[in-house]
Amino acid sequence: MAHANTQKKKKKDNNINNNNNNINNNSNKAKQPDSTAEPKYSKAARRFYNENFREQPQRLAKVLAASGVASRRSSEELIFQGKVTVNGSVCNTPQTRVDPAQDVIYVNGSRLAKKLPPKVYLALNKPKGYICSAGEKETKSVISLFDDFMKSWNKRNPGIPKPRLFTVGRLDVATTGLIIVTNDGEFSHKLSHPSSNLSKEYIATIDGVVNKRHLLALSEGTVIEGVHCTPDVVELLPQQPDILRPRLRIVVHEGRNHEVRELVKNAGLQIHALKRVRIAGFRLPSDLALGKHVELSPSNFRALGYKELGAVLTANRVEKDGLQHWYSPAAAATTSLFVRGD
Repeated sequence: MAHANTQKKKKKDNNINNNNNNINNNSNKAKQPDSTAEPKYSKAARRFYNENFREQPQRLAKVLAASGVASRRSSEELIFQGKVTVNGSVCNTPQTRVDPAQDVIYVNGSRLAKKLPPKVYLALNKPKGYICSAGEKETKSVISLFDDFMKSWNKRNPGIPKPRLFTVGRLDVATTGLIIVTNDGEFSHKLSHPSSNLSKEYIATIDGVVNKRHLLALSEGTVIEGVHCTPDVVELLPQQPDILRPRLRIVVHEGRNHEVRELVKNAGLQIHALKRVRIAGFRLPSDLALGKHVELSPSNFRALGYKELGAVLTANRVEKDGLQHWYSPAAAATTSLFVRGD
């Protein structure tokens, strides 16, 4: 009887030990890392992201302008006047480097949004009578043609600050046609700077008769702002039944003030109407009505000679709500640059 009880006790102890071993084994399995789990990013990967994609601190004046506070020059004036504080202290230096996502910035007592507006790129068919100025006092500014675009911004982009738009270069008040509108200062500078050497094509409708003497004088060029400017192409277009006046196709690349008008005037001709139809390889869409705009696509950027941005946008194109969005890794908070189909 005693022997039987001893055997039962040993059997019970063995069962307890086996259960403990099973618990320990299960615990060890739980502690083992799952090979299918997503690995943490290495220091090298984080460093690469920070150096190449993360938004770097920018000059204070540039941040204010990008946030839509004012133009770059007016933003500098606000800083000099002591109306801007950074992290609780008045900042009088426009070159101070700041990060809106990290630094607390106030302008005239109002806090600046942590997110910068996304970059916007638009092509406008400018009507006659509008000036290329973003001044608030200008009633017929090119920017006023985007009032509906700006009014619907919050509905289309909830929680995203509105961009401050300006033109890339200028067309005089009487000239119609293609002009680029954006809030990207670097893009604007590269596109409009003379070193870009981008050709621009105009169609000039002339009052009177155009003969070979006029064409020869046009091709020889004229002096504008102390520089002798010569057009790349001068061509008399074929007469059309519905257009009575002669038309000239003129291609230039200098980008001087009133260059085409000065060339035509120097040749002894008078312009009735002037229209820009092309910048580099990007041509004004034939179905784009006066006063209307279209948002640029990656292929448009490549046509403009801005290959780097076109490649970035193509690589970061996604579908959202049935529309095509382009995202820039370098944009603050990875907000959409623009939307086609709005």
